[in-house]
Amino acid sequence: MRKLAFLVLTVVFLAGCRQTISEREPFHINPNMDWQERFDPQEPNAMFADGRAMRPPVPGTVARGFLREDTRFYQGREADGSLVQAMPVALSAELLARGQERYGIYCSMCHGDAGDGEGVIMVGNNGQGYGYVRAPSFHLERLQGETDGHLYNVITNGINNMPPYAAQVAVADRWAIVAYIRALQRSQNATQGDVPAGVTVGQ
Repeated sequence: MRKLAFLVLTVVFLAGCRQTISEREPFHINPNMDWQERFDPQEPNAMFADGRAMRPPVPGTVARGFLREDTRFYQGREADGSLVQAMPVALSAELLARGQERYGIYCSMCHGDAGDGEGVIMVGNNGQGYGYVRAPSFHLERLQGETDGHLYNVITNGINNMPPYAAQVAVADRWAIVAYIRALQRSQNATQGDVPAGVTVGQ
């Protein structure tokens, strides 16, 4: 008897789950969720002179987290607009490691692993190249004498045939790359005097 009652209840329950169409108005527990007093994107609004519901930002406003008053860090420039001579961040092993990683991702394919301009995009797999204007070596005396701000500015805004990388590389990572480029320059132009005391240079 219990099995029969359970079977009947199951059939009734499943029958109640059938999709049915009702001509009655739906019952809304909270109608404000369906009929909100708001404007949809791109919807006109006669209240404003330009007829737009979507309002542009008030001139001079800055989104939270985007106030970039530190021109040395964000622009690589002093208050007078000149390029900074040295990085505005502290040099550390962690910074160099990050710079090496980012350099390998964004720079080495053109500038080469050693910064000599012999990246695969420049020389190609067969040494013939792909027709690009060769990227300069970071070991040129001209680039060794450039400011850190110049290197940062080139990464940010590009130069000659090099495109800007501001959209791909975060500000802090640009400085990390600058630090790594300086390490590459020093490594390829080191002298006996750069070797710390007590370290033997192999032949």
